[in-house]
Amino acid sequence: MKNIFKTGMFAVLAIILITACEPQVIDDYELGTAPTAEDLNFSMEPTAESNNIIAFTNTSEMPGVAVWDFGNGSTSKGQVVEAQYPLKGAYEVTLTLATSGGSATLTKTIDIAENDMALLDHPLYTQLTGGVEALEGKTWVFDQYHAGHFGVGPVESNSADWWNAAPNDKLECSLYHNTFTFKQVGVEFIWENNGMVYTNQAGVDALAAEGYTNATVPPAGDFDVEYTPADSYSFTLNTSDSTIVLSDGAFMGHYAGTSTYKILSISDNEMYLKAASTVEPGNAWFYRFVPEELNVEPQKPELPLEAEPLSEDFEDESFDVVFDGQEMGDLTSYSYSNPAPVGANSSSKVALYQKQAGTFYSNMFFVADGYKFDLGTQNKITMKVYIPSYNDYETENNVAGSWITNTKLLPALAVKLQNSEKGDMAWETQTEIIENDIVMDKWIELTFDFSSVADREDYDKIVVQFGMEGHDGGGVFFFDDFRFHE
Repeated sequence: MKNIFKTGMFAVLAIILITACEPQVIDDYELGTAPTAEDLNFSMEPTAESNNIIAFTNTSEMPGVAVWDFGNGSTSKGQVVEAQYPLKGAYEVTLTLATSGGSATLTKTIDIAENDMALLDHPLYTQLTGGVEALEGKTWVFDQYHAGHFGVGPVESNSADWWNAAPNDKLECSLYHNTFTFKQVGVEFIWENNGMVYTNQAGVDALAAEGYTNATVPPAGDFDVEYTPADSYSFTLNTSDSTIVLSDGAFMGHYAGTSTYKILSISDNEMYLKAASTVEPGNAWFYRFVPEELNVEPQKPELPLEAEPLSEDFEDESFDVVFDGQEMGDLTSYSYSNPAPVGANSSSKVALYQKQAGTFYSNMFFVADGYKFDLGTQNKITMKVYIPSYNDYETENNVAGSWITNTKLLPALAVKLQNSEKGDMAWETQTEIIENDIVMDKWIELTFDFSSVADREDYDKIVVQFGMEGHDGGGVFFFDDFRFHE
């Protein structure tokens, strides 16, 4: 396994170690002298517990931070460490010593004479493989029907803080075609796919450098790359730190440049893994797997169609129509004093809508509870709106991407009907009506007529969005007397 530590990191660690610990005798070595392989040495001795559990001791005369690669897929750090070798064979053990002047490595081979299958008798092995009695092993697949089965976050985190896939989010790519079988007998790993692996641009570039150059863009986005796994691999499960290392460059269907996976949680019915990307330093990918036989699409109850009139005037302390907000500004209020209680709207309280500067998709929304909209009966949304002229409608703002053609805050209102079950992808099947160039500084009553989609039976969400989306300009708007009616 490639050494992932860099010389600069070793130097920093060595300085920390030297300054944090008790003073050490440096003998003939001056601070800053780079070590060589001749300066390094270590011993290897079986422990009393088992001849297959080996104690390694750094016996180098030069002080420094000792980092180990045990040749079995696991690593460690420390002056005295242990490693397990359940299976017989020859393993190359590498000591890397980091000092204030640099680092050096020394490799020795240790021969393990016999198997010690008792070392495989561990709950992690049983849950991962099904145990010794499961001769065909245990097959895992992506938990595609549940949110969070695939995501990305910072490498220091143990969750996908930046993005999580919605159910079936990657249906139209190769990701869900992968199966991963772990066998405890023989410590064998079998990976099958449809001849493709899934990755992003950084992964495409890294795979191309390895000779895998046939890449296509699937409907799900990013890339499918032609890649056929070997017939079988081996794996190492380090029970001390819950780490799986796959042999010969194998990976779990999604390429992030690594074959090492941290088990964050595992049970008989679910496994959640983390992989620190080597092609995108600082990023980690997260994967949730379930046994193949449990990967069954849940049956959702069919929600009834209802024509439920909705109205809200924002005058009372409790609301009949409860709006929620996405990326709304701090001034947003559902009970704000009417800025112009004259003309078409003399009521005392209204809703203040603040499109938050610096964000692209501010909106308010309402989701029906336990039913879908019967648009054949009820398909019109009416509301009073007030567009202040004091907003900045001239500045060219940043946009979310090249597909956004408008860069300015606009005196406009979009009302959308969506299917909330689609999550972040609800925009794909939405119906949107936009009212542009709304008269400013006076209350105007607008009606949005959705009778053109009266046959739709999947909508249960109403989205209200002022100023137009996709740019990061901010502004304040007001609305009142919201009604969803026949």
